[in-house]
Amino acid sequence: MQGSRRNSAGLARDIEVLEVLGRPEAVQAGGLGVVRIATLVGRDKTVVSRTLATLGESGLVDRDPETQAYRLGSRLYALAARTAEGALAWNARGHLKHLAQVTRETAHLCVLRGGNVLTLMSELSPNRFHTTGWEGVTTAAWRTPSGRALISDWDTESLAVWYAEHGHDEAVLEAGERADSVFAVLERPSPRPNSITDVESLAAELGRVRERGYATSDEELERGVVAASAPVYDYTSRIVAALNVSAPKERIGAQLDKLGRIVAGAARELSAALGYPA
Repeated sequence: MQGSRRNSAGLARDIEVLEVLGRPEAVQAGGLGVVRIATLVGRDKTVVSRTLATLGESGLVDRDPETQAYRLGSRLYALAARTAEGALAWNARGHLKHLAQVTRETAHLCVLRGGNVLTLMSELSPNRFHTTGWEGVTTAAWRTPSGRALISDWDTESLAVWYAEHGHDEAVLEAGERADSVFAVLERPSPRPNSITDVESLAAELGRVRERGYATSDEELERGVVAASAPVYDYTSRIVAALNVSAPKERIGAQLDKLGRIVAGAARELSAALGYPA
């Protein structure tokens, strides 16, 4: 029992140090030294130094080799991202099913991963003839409406840097567990009005996405497939995901914008569930 209390106290000290490193002072300064951390937590600097060493071994804090200042570690951010992604998927499942039922088409939940689009979840259309699920598949962001929705709030500089690295990525980067589809993936999208050909045309398209609240795709990734996507925001007003509905073009016809408005409405509902204040 006594050992359990000691472990609990040690964990409490670790959490206290992490909370200090998460404060604005530490973030703005790029980290804090041992003496400053000890002062803020009200503990001996030797004890704090040992605590930081333990947290550093676990990757929960990082130490700047030049300034010797400590900041929150990359592993902590990775764990937080997984937790946020798990919460996102949990909240999205019901919205995804409802979206598939309302549209009677296949719905997807997508996130930005490594500069491109990863489909976390898919809900298949109840129709016998439908597009396939893309769970675990990574696609080029510039080729998909989900990708454009996910980066629609980026500034010009960030967009230019991203495009220089990813603007010519192949359509499908990681195939994941995607089942065989009757719809062939196009090596290049067919030339159309407002086609994405460079960073300027991409920026113009993102402007249209912001104005409408959704992005659309007409046979840009798969032959015979159209799609619509809308951004999902969290409580910090940051885009964290995109809802997408894909369908055979012959069934949607000229109703692609109507589909976009439906998807945008579902994305607003999911955003509200995640605490988005707007």
